[in-house]
Amino acid sequence: MNYIVFDLEWNQSSEEEAEETKGLPFEIIEIGAVKLNSNKKIISQFSKLIKPQMYHELHYITKKLIHLQMEDLENEQCFVDIMKEFLEWCGEDYIFCTWGPLDLLELQRNMKHYGMPVLAEGPFPFLDIQKLFSIAFEDKKSRRTLEYAVDYLKIEKDIPFHRAFSDAYYTAKVFGEMKDEKVEKNVSFDVYSLPKDRKSEIKVTFDNYAKYISREFEDKQAAMANREVISTKCYFCHKNLRKKIRWFSTNGKHYLSVSYCDKHGPMKAKIRLRKSENNKVYVVKTLKFISWNDVENIKKKKENAKKIKE
Repeated sequence: MNYIVFDLEWNQSSEEEAEETKGLPFEIIEIGAVKLNSNKKIISQFSKLIKPQMYHELHYITKKLIHLQMEDLENEQCFVDIMKEFLEWCGEDYIFCTWGPLDLLELQRNMKHYGMPVLAEGPFPFLDIQKLFSIAFEDKKSRRTLEYAVDYLKIEKDIPFHRAFSDAYYTAKVFGEMKDEKVEKNVSFDVYSLPKDRKSEIKVTFDNYAKYISREFEDKQAAMANREVISTKCYFCHKNLRKKIRWFSTNGKHYLSVSYCDKHGPMKAKIRLRKSENNKVYVVKTLKFISWNDVENIKKKKENAKKIKE
């Protein structure tokens, strides 16, 4: 299997155009990528500018970042042609790698806008190198800039940042410094296309936590009434657990609970309610075993949330 490490540059609308162009807030104007083999060695590269069709002026932020003018793009091929070429270049057996999840989201929004087939019929795994950097070298929670990671790892800066190819190149270099194969098992899931039904929902267990990604629901009430969404099962024993702290929320979007497993101890469950591209709701639930100290902190959060409501 190969790794396709890619990066995008995009143009955006002015504030005046934002309402009429909200279906495509960012129009891709450059794709850069490197292909790595299973040993993380660069075996091919891809770099293409794209002729804009939606916005005919470069936003000042875009100009400042990538140092291009609209004239530099006018004679390039359109997005559909470049995208077809890019997917052909990717080949058959590969996994996408990006710095953060946004590039895959905007890639698929652009594909939809131009009537192209979806990348997948449901969620698919990819490697978020920004997240993996934190897992491999820092606290597993921080999300650093690409340049920070390059400096941290003392990688030579031999080409400028903030162009699609150069950022893909540096992302690949950072990825290449991750020697522990276990780090790569922490895959992320792109959810532009959500599970179509209950059978295709994502349930995956990592070393120290489990994740569930639901299908779409009409609204928050329907999601939180679903048995699978609010259940708390031990991801080792697969037993239903009794809740020590029932579901509560501090902001109406995130919900917490604590359950107890006789064998593995207290387990925190966290539900994140998110809006889908269809303006419906889906759920990302994580389960993780915690200390009794953590349980006490969650109790205090629930008490504070109750006081605020009162």
